[in-house]
This record gives sequence, C-alpha cells and structure tokens, in this order.
Amino acid sequence: MAVKITDICIACGSCIDECPVGAIVDDSENPNGEDCYFVYADKCVECVGHGDEPACASACPTDGCIVWSDVVSGQPSRENIGDEQRKGDTPVMA
Repeated sequence: MAVKITDICIACGSCIDECPVGAIVDDSENPNGEDCYFVYADKCVECVGHGDEPACASACPTDGCIVWSDVVSGQPSRENIGDEQRKGDTPVMA
C-alpha cells in the first residue's frame, strides 16, 4: 500500500472522486469490514504521473486522515518519502 485511510475518516467521498486510478472504495466495500474508506494497495500509485501529490490527501477535509504506508512491490511511489514516514502514522498532507 502506498497510502492508507485511517479510522478518523468521515466518509465524505472526496478521496474517491479524486483518485485517478480507482484505488479507493467506500466503507460498504471495505474488504476488512471496517467502517472507513479503503485504499487498495495493488492499485494505489501515489498519483505518480498524475500530480505533484496524492490527490486523495489533497481533497480530504480531515487533517491526518490519509497517511503514508508501505509500498507494494512493482507499484509507483514517491521516492522522497522514506521508510520512517511509511509506518502508517505520518499524514500525507502535513
């Protein structure tokens, strides 16, 4: 996964509308059964080639809701984001 949505998600839908690759699903389709939106790791490209930053995080009105996470092998990722930032608690938009 490149980014993930935390449990502070307010389910507004902004991220889904902005994702250029359809990697985000709403809480009703969350494969973990959690009551928040979900980013499919094998689809997320961190918007590399689509913009200067992940569009989901730019669109999200909830500070800290979308965080950096591990990169799936073979998926594009932001090279300037190091392993320390990819532990699942560093907001994409700081």
